[in-house]
Amino acid sequence: MAVSASGSDAQLLPPPETENQLSSIVYDLSNEVQGAMENMLKMINEINQNSAAITQEMGKSKESALERKRVLEEEKEHFQKAAYTVLDMLTNRD
Repeated sequence: MAVSASGSDAQLLPPPETENQLSSIVYDLSNEVQGAMENMLKMINEINQNSAAITQEMGKSKESALERKRVLEEEKEHFQKAAYTVLDMLTNRD
């Protein structure tokens, strides 16, 4: 027993030409999305590389700042010792 499509069912199906146009649009859109995703992936990789370089530079700067702080603390101690020595000499002169 063969089932035939009723008139209303036939109207719901798009003609082959429209289906081809839709397929073409979907294909083009898919290619554009894929290209955009590839570009975003490239940008993400570039951001990650730059982030790593910045993090490394920040680490170097931190080390440099800590070393400079240590040197300044040592100089401060030397000046304080010299100042106390001068004060002692002035106090003991009398």
